[in-house]
Amino acid sequence: MFVVTREHFEQLVGDALDSLPPDLGKAMENVAVVVEDHSPRGRLFGLYEGIPLTQRGPESYAGVMPDRITLYQNEICSVCSNEAEVIAQVRKTVIHEVAHHFGISDPRLEELGWA
Repeated sequence: MFVVTREHFEQLVGDALDSLPPDLGKAMENVAVVVEDHSPRGRLFGLYEGIPLTQRGPESYAGVMPDRITLYQNEICSVCSNEAEVIAQVRKTVIHEVAHHFGISDPRLEELGWA
């Protein structure tokens, strides 16, 4: 396990979000990205909760809370032995969860190598 401070981990998450193509970042709507210590559902690195953009409509998406992408710091760090591995796993997890926001399924992410 490679330990980083919460502040540094959050910066890595921000860096991963900033590394997304600009058009993708601009297309993200009503989504909050947060960091928590532990996954309540086992060994998840991240979790997307919300209504994907592909399923939103004027009648089905009004007055809802923001979607939420959560990254679980301890689970990510537990499989890393250095900072470079943490950076890579954070980036992979951010891309994976952002893809869910855009409606991309786990099987498709598996095909693309982002699962």
